[in-house]
Amino acid sequence: MLTRVRAVVLAATLLATAGCAQATARRSADDTQTLRNADLDTRLAHVHALLKDVPLVDGHNDLPWAMREFAASPLDLDAYDLTRPTPGHTDLARLRAGRIGGQFWSVYVPGEVRDSGYARVQLEQIDIARRTIARYPNDFAWALTAQSVRDVHRTGRIGSLLGMEGGHAIENSLGALRAYYDLGARYMTLTHNVTLDWADAAGDVHKHGGLTAFGKEVVREMNRLGMLVDLSHTSPGTMSDALDATEAPVIFSHSNARALTNVPRNVPDSILQRLPANGGVVMITFVPGFASQRVADWNARLDSVRRAAGTDADAQFQAVAAFRQASPLPRAVLADVADHLDHVKRVAGAAHVGLGADYDGITDVVQGLEDVSRYPALLAELVRRGWTDDELRGLAGNNVLRALERAEQVAARLQRERPASTKTIRALDGVRP
Repeated sequence: MLTRVRAVVLAATLLATAGCAQATARRSADDTQTLRNADLDTRLAHVHALLKDVPLVDGHNDLPWAMREFAASPLDLDAYDLTRPTPGHTDLARLRAGRIGGQFWSVYVPGEVRDSGYARVQLEQIDIARRTIARYPNDFAWALTAQSVRDVHRTGRIGSLLGMEGGHAIENSLGALRAYYDLGARYMTLTHNVTLDWADAAGDVHKHGGLTAFGKEVVREMNRLGMLVDLSHTSPGTMSDALDATEAPVIFSHSNARALTNVPRNVPDSILQRLPANGGVVMITFVPGFASQRVADWNARLDSVRRAAGTDADAQFQAVAAFRQASPLPRAVLADVADHLDHVKRVAGAAHVGLGADYDGITDVVQGLEDVSRYPALLAELVRRGWTDDELRGLAGNNVLRALERAEQVAARLQRERPASTKTIRALDGVRP
């Protein structure tokens, strides 16, 4: 038993400790309130200071596809010179202004058209991304683990990872999945715009109710590799089945909250509520039609006009032109994106939100977020809304790096427990390759 004197001393110590903690909390709250009321220049300066310590990691940039499709000289990395202003959203000067410290470069392959198999185009996209990273060694560096992203950031360069967009590229082959991982892919979006033999896409017919048995095996093998499971573009059924199957955190590399903008590409609250248990991260995108219900509604009306005009190209052109003249496209604004960040923070928690702009994968842009230089402006708006420094550090990069680090830990365990999977879609689902 404690003596009376020791008990009194202990009680006094506990009270003093609690008082210090309360005083620290009050100072932190006071500091947050002071910054919230500060002018834009002061808030921007605060954001820039924060981003010296934590890498700002964006989940999705389609620069490799912009280079592939560059009208003046397709596939020509010398012509698409990042040391100069580019026709798209991304170049070195703007990346520096935006304080990017880590980037998942999307090695996107369209799933709608299949001329000679997806693998050729997928390999070409990986080649473009790898050559781009190698071409600018003072600005980019391979950073294929969470720790290496942090290490590269400390050298003043941008830690570069690859993200595959669409599981169609593995052509129902777990061997191909492993080969892509070895080439640098650190996430794979399970679907893009088309439903696969093993997974339903958000924007296509839902054939399976989510993932098939082979689809769940894809998730299991991604866990064993340490490749993040990306659920952007997937149906809610696929999202739910993937969360049931995975042993590692998932990400949504470029998605928003469906409660604010009701389109299939956004994430329902029922899924957001599952992220704390999983450890996953929704990386909010700057796609206007996903950020603003006004823009989404306008897009839906435009689609109706096209359908009503029939299949004649001239009739469609005239109908669309008349619609645009009578009803100009509304603009999504920076505050719309901030609203989605606030919503995910409120529903899933501040530890489960990140940034995945989709620059160079979009044509229209959010007003105030026109290119890769504009991330600090968004974070400054969140300062005004009362986000704390720890929340901003998580949003900027710590959250997604934590998810990647956890995926690496799960992979290390699973590789001790089981070999590479040799299961096939024919064996699991009865589907011919």
